[in-house]
Amino acid sequence: MSVFIIRAFAKLREETAANAVILKRFAEIDRTLLVHEKELRKLYQQLRPLLAPGEVSSKRRIGFRTPGEEGSLTSSRDGRK
Repeated sequence: MSVFIIRAFAKLREETAANAVILKRFAEIDRTLLVHEKELRKLYQQLRPLLAPGEVSSKRRIGFRTPGEEGSLTSSRDGRK
């Protein structure tokens, strides 16, 4: 019976050692994620002004316009509607 107890404790020690390695790796990953999170937040704060809608320009748009559109040149060019 004592052999089974010794084997059980040996197995328990192996599992504990494996858990310690896994916990150490999780701690490393957590530290890395915290660093990346800080960097991503900083990047987002820098990009935020660029994502905001800009001012609407009052410049005349370039391109073809149909007679019904605002700013159409066809009605003012020859006096016809």
